Amino acid sequence: MTIISNDIAKAIEILNNEDVVAIPTETVYGLAGNIYSEKAIRKIFEVKQRPFFNPLIVHIHTIEQIEELVSEFPAKARKLAATFWPGSLTLILKKKSNIPDLITAGKDAVAIRIPNHPVTLSLLKELSFPVAAPSANPFNRISPTSSLHVEHYFKETIPMILEGGECENGIESTIIGFENNEPVLYRLGAISIEEIENVIGEIKVKNKNEKAPSAPGMLTRHYAPRTKTYLVDDVETFIKNFKNKRIGVIKFSVEIKCSHIEHLEVLSKSGDLKEAASKLYNTLHKLDNLNLDLIVAEIFPDFGLGKSINDRLERATK
Repeated sequence: MTIISNDIAKAIEILNNEDVVAIPTETVYGLAGNIYSEKAIRKIFEVKQRPFFNPLIVHIHTIEQIEELVSEFPAKARKLAATFWPGSLTLILKKKSNIPDLITAGKDAVAIRIPNHPVTLSLLKELSFPVAAPSANPFNRISPTSSLHVEHYFKETIPMILEGGECENGIESTIIGFENNEPVLYRLGAISIEEIENVIGEIKVKNKNEKAPSAPGMLTRHYAPRTKTYLVDDVETFIKNFKNKRIGVIKFSVEIKCSHIEHLEVLSKSGDLKEAASKLYNTLHKLDNLNLDLIVAEIFPDFGLGKSINDRLERATK
């Protein structure tokens, strides 16, 4: 049986014994294991039912640890790290040989970030190794933003969830890699593309790869509820085709009234995209547990974190 606890010493004990612990971050909860333990890393893949071709993100607590893990640290990567770490940015950098291929799906680069959560930073400072920590959910399912979401998924299969409250940002980190020393965005996330470009200039976006993804989150179907989900421009017109169905609706800021909507969720009545992003996964979890026939979400404004929200909702509909 999984325990939910804020006991960092217990989490350290479990990780030192080559087992896994669910940990809180400001983005989503992750399923953590010692990057140098093949046993722990294989358990992450096994518990998540995650394919081995999908690489993991390494979590560290200080930028000085980068020197132990990577062979190249381009100037633009340094600038991004200085601006956004600790925080919701993952950098993919050429790895040193001490990084196991299991972590990187056999690729020559490793994904790294410093999370911005006091509990997990305290944990990482006490460990003698970095951890790999993909989201603590079964492969392709909705990412968890609370310890209860993780317990719902894994209450019989992992020893501990380190309690850290609800995740502040609520969607995964933005992932930036480098091709010929030029930055490439592989995953939209909790830091908007506009914020990234304000620091290093225009970047290319290559955020879909079904067979050999360079980073997590690039598969066409991902972050998906079990309930059939649609993303549409005009919710009211669309749901007229489903009058005899139990419908859940996700709106950005403006409520709608319709007698055959079973449940309506408005993510930000003030029109704040950051607030909407923080509530997205919790809302999807809630609707997915209501035994609905379908979930219908409206397309969000196509700028800032609206792009990241639309990305998640598009992948949930495939």
